Amino acid sequence: MWGKTGKAIRLKLAVLLGLTLLSTQIMAEAAAIKNIVLVHGAFTDGSSWKAVITQLQHKGYHVTAVQNPLTSLQDDVNATEHVIARQQGPVLLVGHSWGGVVVADAANDPKVKGMVFLSALVPDSGESAADLLQRLHAPMTGMLADSHGLIWLDSADHFAEIMAGDVPEALVRELTAVQQPIAARAFDDKVKRAAWKSKPSWYLLTTDDKALPPAVQTRIAASIGASIERIASSHMSLVSHPEQVAALIDRAARTLTTP
Repeated sequence: MWGKTGKAIRLKLAVLLGLTLLSTQIMAEAAAIKNIVLVHGAFTDGSSWKAVITQLQHKGYHVTAVQNPLTSLQDDVNATEHVIARQQGPVLLVGHSWGGVVVADAANDPKVKGMVFLSALVPDSGESAADLLQRLHAPMTGMLADSHGLIWLDSADHFAEIMAGDVPEALVRELTAVQQPIAARAFDDKVKRAAWKSKPSWYLLTTDDKALPPAVQTRIAASIGASIERIASSHMSLVSHPEQVAALIDRAARTLTTP
């Protein structure tokens, strides 16, 4: 009798343990962030994320790269919000350079659980990219708009010098071929509400950057309370060091938990 009772108890315990493990697994899967939305900066387009996308897809993430029109901050925020709206589940939003301004505003969407910034401009509420750089005593210089109010970086030599000193020449030519100009007035558009004040963020600081000085990046990252990582890279770390960039995004996604 006791033998049969003992077996029954052990069976019930095994079933309960199995259900507990299954429940834990389901909860973990539900909490995991699998949607990564990538927001490019000025003088680039969504294809600049190509190598990072490959790395993240191999890690099992659903990845989408926004195509910013670069015509105004609001236009870029709208483009990003449209992509976020199509995601099934929580999102990690990643912004490079000018994309950081876009992310600072677009990340207020409740689906977004955190942000990763790559050598990015990250203004405060009511502040523009130009305001931010002025506050940090690093005003924009040498950026002249054409007769249509657009700023271009369509010389491969200049692109390499400013943006991509550690990127192979052939790839620099490809990046230059698809570069998108940005409307000069976009730099004066102000962030409405800075999402980094209420959500966790990470900042990848590029120490060989000629576009956004490392000292300025350091002050930006510190001011938003981001977790800071450093890499010896040009401004285009997403092209020259895609493995490290993807690894940071992966760590951030794994760190975040959702209800």
